[in-house]
Amino acid sequence: MTEPIACGLLCPQTAEPLDLNASGQSLDCPGCGRSYPIIDGIPRFVGQQHLASFSRQWNRYDVAHDAEDRATFEAKTGVALTELEGLRVLDAGCGGGRYSKVAAAAGARVIGADHSTAVEKARALCAGLPHVQFVQADLKLLPLEHESFDFVFSIGVMHHDAATRAVFDAVARMVKSGGRYAVWLYRRNQWWQERLNTALRRRTTNMPVERLERWCRRAALLGGVPVVNKTLNKLVNFSAHPSFENRVCDTFDWYAPQFQHHHTLEELTAWFSEAGFADLRILPPEKSGRLYRWAYAHNLLIGSGVNIMGVKRG
Repeated sequence: MTEPIACGLLCPQTAEPLDLNASGQSLDCPGCGRSYPIIDGIPRFVGQQHLASFSRQWNRYDVAHDAEDRATFEAKTGVALTELEGLRVLDAGCGGGRYSKVAAAAGARVIGADHSTAVEKARALCAGLPHVQFVQADLKLLPLEHESFDFVFSIGVMHHDAATRAVFDAVARMVKSGGRYAVWLYRRNQWWQERLNTALRRRTTNMPVERLERWCRRAALLGGVPVVNKTLNKLVNFSAHPSFENRVCDTFDWYAPQFQHHHTLEELTAWFSEAGFADLRILPPEKSGRLYRWAYAHNLLIGSGVNIMGVKRG
């Protein structure tokens, strides 16, 4: 059984503890009078707004693969699964819940937060795991106590807000003194790649969603062709994942969202330092190989990331 969903939630506007309505259908703030509905067992603090594509994406596609997700979690957070037992963990931008599941299965007490209705897929994916909760909320206005988490991570999410830095700082406030914080963001590529991607996304973000999905399925077919998926997708981004469904989902993930900001390692390092984090670790990409690492170091790999883990100073 999961933990009671109302446990420890605060009003995002006043930071006062919320009261469970007698009907059990909402959380009420005694200070400002706002009421937040609980729908399908999940407290809802926002509408979908600009992140509607993620609601469709994560609820439509089944892309969880346990072994792969565990490996990705460790690579992109810098934290071994054996270290999670008993920790209070926040998955900031949980999407369909793949990494919330990994952390909860490793013994952590997890809260997964996402702006989209992907939380419904996440809750279903984590059914049966103890000590895991989900909320639909803006990461800049989380209904959670500041400095209350031992470990906070965000993988591939913050760059989809209008202002990445604002999300980074808001989530950073959730980390307790001595706690760890890991963030993965899209890397800024070469100028000509950025220009081409911007031009393509200017078209795809305005496509009817059904048309875009058809386009993504065609791109996913290319992603399964050897040579093509190791050359052409370095110019125009499409997924080369072994699973066709993952390729469709990953390609849709790239071309559908309204916002997609790209960042440098220097930029992210400065954010960590200015937010009060030390002992910064620059996390390398999952893939290895001399050519891959050279291309990664020269910002030539579309869809690659900048990835840092730090410790909150006391």
